[in-house]
Amino acid sequence: MAGNQKKKTFLNKPKYAGGNDAFRQFITDNLHYPQAALEANVEGSVVIEYDIHDTGLVKNMKVLKGLGHGCDEEALRVIRLLRFESVKNRGLRLKITTKTTINFKLPGGVRITYSPAETEKEKPVVYGYTIQL
Repeated sequence: MAGNQKKKTFLNKPKYAGGNDAFRQFITDNLHYPQAALEANVEGSVVIEYDIHDTGLVKNMKVLKGLGHGCDEEALRVIRLLRFESVKNRGLRLKITTKTTINFKLPGGVRITYSPAETEKEKPVVYGYTIQL
């Protein structure tokens, strides 16, 4: 029975008001696709690591995995806007470190890439298609 007990936590951690759904919605509402990334057809994910203090403020942001073309700066800008609920822990100061992945997906289409099988004599040819929805 000892294995079925719930893990006890003694410190309250800062949480985003409204939970994970509100967190995702905030990022979706505030994220703007950089013009340089649109022109270069860049899409992918940016991973940001940051500290959340017990006051709810976000500090010490850094890019762990970037895309370039302005996507890294835009992801940092959105994370900088975040505010978490402040917590009290019997006078103890608390700082947690977390990561967030922000996805950049080009608007207006589905991209399909096709590579035919390579033959011994020829180099492979890669075709790219964009289907407008």
